[in-house]
Amino acid sequence: MISAVYTGFFTAFALILAIGAQNAFVLRQGLLGHHVFAVALTCALSDAILIALGVAGFGVLVEQFPSLPLIMRYAGAAFLVAYGALRFYAAWKGAGHLDAAKPAASLRATVITCLILTWLNPHVYLDTLGLLGAISTQFETLSSKLAFGISAVTASFTFFFSLAYGAKLMSAIMNSDRAWQVMDMGIGVLMWLLALGLILG
Repeated sequence: MISAVYTGFFTAFALILAIGAQNAFVLRQGLLGHHVFAVALTCALSDAILIALGVAGFGVLVEQFPSLPLIMRYAGAAFLVAYGALRFYAAWKGAGHLDAAKPAASLRATVITCLILTWLNPHVYLDTLGLLGAISTQFETLSSKLAFGISAVTASFTFFFSLAYGAKLMSAIMNSDRAWQVMDMGIGVLMWLLALGLILG
């Protein structure tokens, strides 16, 4: 049981830790202070659903619909290209810092963007449904599987809420338009690199 708890928590945390489209969005929202709780909760709950499906054996669905990963890959790449372009545009306009003073995007629009970045990212499925699902098979009893899954979900909640609210610690160095330009450029490059990786992958 203890092994399942440690394995679930630290494996999930390590997989989520890699900076991706979802994490970059959470970080930016945290820096702006816009709908921080809703964004963190949306990401964590999405992960919880996917982890539960992975532990329950979602791989069966992929076997029945082998074209599903390919569809998700290109849909995700298209969105990443568009989102990256928006960040490049924001960097070019040099108004990123001013965004913090403007009214935030609506809660609905923010959550939808967060959901798209999460559910159209094939890497999320690989990590939660594929890797965590596969690792969970080593635990044969129901109690150990539950311990593994709950620990993995706990890691997700811990990470996203820490990232979202911890971003405020960086607010002091994000006090200029130049800093926001650099960040938006970095996020744009990251989005396009991720999109290229999906297309070539």
